[in-house]
Amino acid sequence: MWRPHYRKDKLLLERVQHNFILLFDDLKALEYNERLWSLEERRNHADLIELLKMVRGMSTVPLQTFFKLADRSCPSCTCGHRWKLIMEYSRCGAKFCFFSVRVLNRWNSLSQSAVQVNSVNGFKNQLEKLRTHQMDFFMDVEPTKSNGC
Repeated sequence: MWRPHYRKDKLLLERVQHNFILLFDDLKALEYNERLWSLEERRNHADLIELLKMVRGMSTVPLQTFFKLADRSCPSCTCGHRWKLIMEYSRCGAKFCFFSVRVLNRWNSLSQSAVQVNSVNGFKNQLEKLRTHQMDFFMDVEPTKSNGC
C-alpha cells in the first residue's frame, strides 16, 4: 500500500479530508481530531492491525517475511509483551518507508493486554483506548524514547 512519507504530501491529503468534513454541519463545531482520526493515524492504525493478523497467522503474508521474534531469554528485549519483534537486517537505506520499518517501534511499545486479545475487534478496541490516553501514539513523529520499559 502506498503512503506518503513527505510532510508536504501528508498535509495536502489531510487538507482534502478536512475540507470534505466541513461540508457536514453536525461536525463543524467539533475539533478536527474529535471528528475523526487523521489520515496518518488511520494508516498507522491499519499497519498495526495487519501486523496483528500476521502474528496470529490470519494474514496471507507470513510473519517471518519481515520479522522474527525477539530473544525471550533477554529480559530487556521482551519487556512490555512477549510478541516483541526485530527486523531482518537490510543494507538498503530506502527501506525507511516500508511497512516493516514503519510499524516495528509502535508494535513493540504496545502493552501485553493489547497484543494478547483473541480477536481483531478486541485489538481495535485496545487501540482506541490507547488513542484516548495517548493522542500522539499513532502520529509519525516519534515521542521521546525512554531508557526503561
